[in-house]
Amino acid sequence: MKAQEWREKNVAERKQALIELQDKSRKLRFDLATREAKNHSELGKIKKDIARLLTIGREVEVSLDETPESK
Repeated sequence: MKAQEWREKNVAERKQALIELQDKSRKLRFDLATREAKNHSELGKIKKDIARLLTIGREVEVSLDETPESK
């Protein structure tokens, strides 16, 4: 999923998706290690989605923490 599509979702949906992707990543790593899975590229796609979600979460967190500087 593209970053813009993730940004359109609310915080709860993004957190739930992150948890699901991390579980899926963990399972796929074990499946690849035991040679049960054949699609190696899927792991890369999942890792990129996880990184996108973490980045968007950090962007939101930083934007909420910003306060105008007092002079």
